[in-house]
Amino acid sequence: MQISAGLELLTTAEAADYLRLKERKLYELVADRQIPCTKVTGKWLFSRGDLDRWLLAGMARPHGVIPAEPPSIVGGSHDPLLRWALSACRAGLAMMPEGSEAGYRRFLKGEVIAAAVHFHDTDDPEQDANLRVLRRESSLYDAVLVAFAVREQGLIVAPGNPHGLTSIGDARARKLRLAVRPEGAGAQQLLCAMLRRDGLSVEDFGPAHLAQTGPDVAQAVRAGRADVGMATRAVATSAGVGFVPVCLERFDLLMRQRDYFRPPLQALLRTLASPAFAERAADLGGLDVSVAGSVRWSP
Repeated sequence: MQISAGLELLTTAEAADYLRLKERKLYELVADRQIPCTKVTGKWLFSRGDLDRWLLAGMARPHGVIPAEPPSIVGGSHDPLLRWALSACRAGLAMMPEGSEAGYRRFLKGEVIAAAVHFHDTDDPEQDANLRVLRRESSLYDAVLVAFAVREQGLIVAPGNPHGLTSIGDARARKLRLAVRPEGAGAQQLLCAMLRRDGLSVEDFGPAHLAQTGPDVAQAVRAGRADVGMATRAVATSAGVGFVPVCLERFDLLMRQRDYFRPPLQALLRTLASPAFAERAADLGGLDVSVAGSVRWSP
């Protein structure tokens, strides 16, 4: 159906055929407001141009168009090995370490090309929560979750662990000062879950030192502004501080299918398969990269 020289509208049947979907599935997308469309005299119409942009940009909701070319930024959680890989792949990818939740939200809005995530369940902190979080978001129908590493998470303490800590409960019993991450950070989710398991909360420690990233936690402990905080063994190794292991966690990269196949992220994935990447992981410690680069989930 041609409206003008610059606009072509498709009927429901034509749009379903164009998208290679069943009409029933197309109606579900319309009902969930996940596809651009308009209703004229009781009939749904679809702009071919808007459908093209929706396909290219991964747009999930008409009111929030995701840019077709998101910035070459990997948002989400900080990790020393990820920072090294982004530099080593020489693909012009930058890092914006704001925590898993903040990076995930930026990714959903198309503000970053990928998000590094490690979510934790407050009731079962040692279980992999990444897939549980992602599967409940309908706009991730075109997403790819790529394994990066299995990491050791634990307590950052002063060199030699002078207080003899074995758990976060020990820190409370010894009235130690706590470093915390922003709400929504994966390490903060884990910390709160561990505290909850022991019947404690962050407030039980008194005023806490806010650290934006894992390295900031390590720096706070090294500088004497805090006695304990949560971060990975790799962070502790890099900072030269002590580490008390708590659990293993999945650390993954979330991206769109269209970006997965494009040069920047392909360069990063090639780096994950390189011997240099494995050597760097071994140097940092607490990282299992045997599955790095494999696809964990794609709807």
